[in-house]
Amino acid sequence: MKSPKEQALDRLLVKQLSGKPLEAAKWLLADPEVQALQDYANTVSIVRLNYNDHGPVHMRVVTLNALRMAGLLADAGVPLSIEKEGVGSLEDARVAVLAAAFLHDIGMSIGREDHEKHSMLLAMPVLDRLLAALYPLALPLRIALRSLALEGIIGHMARTKIHSIEAGLIPVADGCDMAKGRARIPMMLNEDPRAGDIHRYSAAAVESVSIGKGRQRPIRIHVQMMQSVGFFQVEEVLLPKINISPVRPFIELVAQVRDEKPRQYV
Repeated sequence: MKSPKEQALDRLLVKQLSGKPLEAAKWLLADPEVQALQDYANTVSIVRLNYNDHGPVHMRVVTLNALRMAGLLADAGVPLSIEKEGVGSLEDARVAVLAAAFLHDIGMSIGREDHEKHSMLLAMPVLDRLLAALYPLALPLRIALRSLALEGIIGHMARTKIHSIEAGLIPVADGCDMAKGRARIPMMLNEDPRAGDIHRYSAAAVESVSIGKGRQRPIRIHVQMMQSVGFFQVEEVLLPKINISPVRPFIELVAQVRDEKPRQYV
């Protein structure tokens, strides 16, 4: 059974899509293997490793973040890579972005170390099934979209250089999911101090992350926090992901403690 939060995010995702991206979203949301992978990824992350949310809610939030940024780029007239290369349309590019974001953390079902590589391996058969259903007569396009999705998955931890705009959206969208709700479950399960708590407590200090139209660039990311410990999350998690992304030239990043002067990074 999906949680109420998952169901709300599912409705939000479906509501804003049309065409092939909508077909892809409905397929992914209904696939039992994908749901089982996401659920178990969260069990491993939270229960076994006492880490933060890496399950179905997180992957849905990242998907919404990535699609939001893709839309802002389109509104600003910035073509995505397969559009620029003449391989596919914006609609096709959005399918790759959606699939990469929705599957990027399923490798957490194996473990934290190198989970992006595990995610890529686990995602390949899922992507093949999805893309065969969406594009049964377009093998070259299926290959391109699978490659873009896998590039986004393998690159989301900012440890592998990525080159396409589509893939570059995934690490940034992932880094933007840092608000306090993501740290709530592990903090409830274990109140005792332990190594790595800075990630949980810095995330708990972040009130909200908004993604909207920029003032000078197409995308503006604004991080609002209650305490300065939240800057750790911005500077050690989000900023490195922006810096390695091909989307960096199109992003403004601002972080602010409540009632204090905002700090602009890019």
